[in-house]
Amino acid sequence: MKKINKDMIIGDIIRENNDLMDTFSENGMYCVGCPSAQMESIEDACAVHGLDVNKLVDALNKKRGE
Repeated sequence: MKKINKDMIIGDIIRENNDLMDTFSENGMYCVGCPSAQMESIEDACAVHGLDVNKLVDALNKKRGE
């Protein structure tokens, strides 16, 4: 998978990188298993939950070693 960005769909990321579920949770995104995550971008989900999208994307890419 290429570098994660804010426009990517959460469900797609989790399918390819199951080990990132904890990174989502550690950054306040606890709903990665909900139906919305299958069609919602990281940016949209962060907006709904009041989270900093850049902080989450950076954490996800750091976990992947990028």
